[in-house]
Amino acid sequence: MLNDISFIAAVILPFWNLPLIYRVIKRRSSRDISIFWAVGVWACLLIIAPSSFVSEDILWRVFSIMNFISFTLVLVIVLIYRKGREYAEGS
Repeated sequence: MLNDISFIAAVILPFWNLPLIYRVIKRRSSRDISIFWAVGVWACLLIIAPSSFVSEDILWRVFSIMNFISFTLVLVIVLIYRKGREYAEGS
């Protein structure tokens, strides 16, 4: 039972990034989000990833894969919309 709950949490937790992604896209700007923070979190997930990919612990593997995919999307969106206001004001 505890493993089932943990597995569900490992799958659901990365989806908490979706409101952040939605907000950035809606405002067309990510200026309030630190690029240093976003790249730092993503780099840590990247460093952790090889360990999780070969792990026999399914919870660790699912959590790491879901987190890596989800936060890669966050990083891409943050970088794409970083200069959103500058482009909007210039047009």
